[in-house]
Amino acid sequence: MAKDVKPTRKNLMAIEDRIELSERGHDTLEQKRDGLIMEFMDILDQAQDVRSDVSENYETAQRKIDMARAMEGDVAVRGAAAALKEHPEITTQSKNIMGVVVPQIESSKVKKSLDERGYGLLGSSARIDEAADAYEELLEKVILAAEVETAMKKMLTEIETTKRRVNALEFTLLPRLYENQEYIEQKLEEQEREEIFRLKKIKAKKEEEEKAEAEAAAETAAIEDPEPAD
Repeated sequence: MAKDVKPTRKNLMAIEDRIELSERGHDTLEQKRDGLIMEFMDILDQAQDVRSDVSENYETAQRKIDMARAMEGDVAVRGAAAALKEHPEITTQSKNIMGVVVPQIESSKVKKSLDERGYGLLGSSARIDEAADAYEELLEKVILAAEVETAMKKMLTEIETTKRRVNALEFTLLPRLYENQEYIEQKLEEQEREEIFRLKKIKAKKEEEEKAEAEAAAETAAIEDPEPAD
């Protein structure tokens, strides 16, 4: 509350400094919030495309594996899957987007040639190969989706945090500082008016005293040195 602030010029200067700092911080946070929202919208568009790709690739992979099972048998499909020796590898790094650290996922050994899948040319068929291709493409999309979705969630969290800070400055801290500033300025003006009024009274009283002293001195002089008679 403003009444809890001692109305001194020192406090007024301190509050003015806080207002200036808070206003700069508010402007900076607003710019950051707007920038984050723009980045988030770009990532959101990318996420929507990736989600669509994942859905399409999943449906394609399911059709391919169902066809392979129907044509080659479930045992042959499982045997081809079990022959895989080198599994996909994933490494994670990080990148900075406007102060937000988001993951950057790199994958290797996802797409494989026929001889790298382990089951050999003789132990395979076109149906199994097509199913393997479809699932490798699906896995690449899933990895990309994981990167994009995680980045999107981190960006959204940072946007909400920044919005709360902006609102705290705009609707809580700055209004309170403005109120304190106005209160101190009013009190200082009142004190200045009271001081001026007091000084005027002192001056008037002094002038009255000086006038009375002058009149008393004139009367004394008249008594001690009367005018000679004609």
